[in-house]
Amino acid sequence: MARINLRPWREERDARLQKRFLGNLAAAAVLGALTVFGISYYYDMQLDRQQVRNNYVRSEISKLDKKIAEIKELKRQRERLLERLNAIQELQGNRPIIVRNFDELVRVLPDGLYYSSLSRKGDRIAIDGLAEVNNDVSDLMRNLNDSIWFGEPSLSRVRAARGMRDFNLSVPLTKPKAEETDK
Repeated sequence: MARINLRPWREERDARLQKRFLGNLAAAAVLGALTVFGISYYYDMQLDRQQVRNNYVRSEISKLDKKIAEIKELKRQRERLLERLNAIQELQGNRPIIVRNFDELVRVLPDGLYYSSLSRKGDRIAIDGLAEVNNDVSDLMRNLNDSIWFGEPSLSRVRAARGMRDFNLSVPLTKPKAEETDK
């Protein structure tokens, strides 16, 4: 049998396979590193994009917060102006009331009865007067009670003086509704 030495051929083949293995290993390592780098780069880009979006949303929220603060301040100013306007309207609305009260005092006055003094204390009017008969005082009290401008009168005293009846009564002032005053 002939002797053939296959050892150099095997060593060459093993060296070639080892080079191929190392080349494949290096290619796999490079491919793995590129994959890791690519994924990392992708996530960093996504994170940067999200940070930009978050910053935009934060800036818009701060703008809206400023606008909300301005709206609240405008509402407070509006409420103050409405309060002033209501106070002015109430003052102007109360101006003619004293004239109406005096006019109504004349209208409810029966014949034979005279006012000697009128005084106002808060929301009550104190009336001192003279009447020919007690029925005139009763008529005055009924007329005051029937009036929309006055409440229920309260008689303090009635006494005879110089052939007349001297009386004292007080009556609360009321503020009728607008639809009642048109009647």
